[in-house]
Amino acid sequence: MNKALRPAVIAGNWKMNKTPGEAVQLINEIKPLVADAACTVIACVPFVDLQVVLGAAADSNIRIGAQNCHFEDHGAFTGEISPAMLTAMGVNVVIVGHSERRTYFGDTDETVAKRLTAAVNAGMTGILCVGEYLEQRQQGITDELVAMQVKIALKEIKPEQLGQVIIAYEPVWAIGTGLTATAEQANQVCGVIRATVAGLYGQAAADHMTIQYGGSMNAGNAAELLAMEHVDGGLIGGASLKPNDFAAIVAAASK
Repeated sequence: MNKALRPAVIAGNWKMNKTPGEAVQLINEIKPLVADAACTVIACVPFVDLQVVLGAAADSNIRIGAQNCHFEDHGAFTGEISPAMLTAMGVNVVIVGHSERRTYFGDTDETVAKRLTAAVNAGMTGILCVGEYLEQRQQGITDELVAMQVKIALKEIKPEQLGQVIIAYEPVWAIGTGLTATAEQANQVCGVIRATVAGLYGQAAADHMTIQYGGSMNAGNAAELLAMEHVDGGLIGGASLKPNDFAAIVAAASK
């Protein structure tokens, strides 16, 4: 991390977990544990939980985010939620392009780009996820693949909007598997992402870009990962559902 240049951000991705009642209980358990955080703390919760969690977190330092959005404001898109709907609720953060969306639900680099652009144009902060599968890493194309994903996703993002984008590097092979990229591997790819942003917007813009690591960061490895130059936070999956573990990660990012 380099807090002198860019904010550290720890974002929990609750995925498809917690009913509204359970979500309120969880956020209430987390609130006192992260109240003194010296980093940005976000909880991205299922859509059905957003309203009640927004209320429960209103008196805290936790920002509440969504896990996906569509790229149109309205229309015949059954089951989808637009950025306009989210912002009307008071939600100003959204994850786009998570590997589970790409793998299971058909999100492509092009539709991820459209979702990110729509979110940013609506005034939201977009957490853009990029990363490779195990076979792509084994083929030695991680750097090229991740750089391509970043370039496509940012193609319609104006320089003055870049501050609304956080990029999360999530090696797909390290999500939900218990595997984790080494701190050096994570830093190297986050460095590739920063260099790609520099090529598009200039070095100063890249220096101010928050880049998270999103592959099974947990209470045990957070400090080592966050000590890396280019790792500015984490997009946390399973550990975000465990208040003490999530708080430990936030504490590591607050140092």
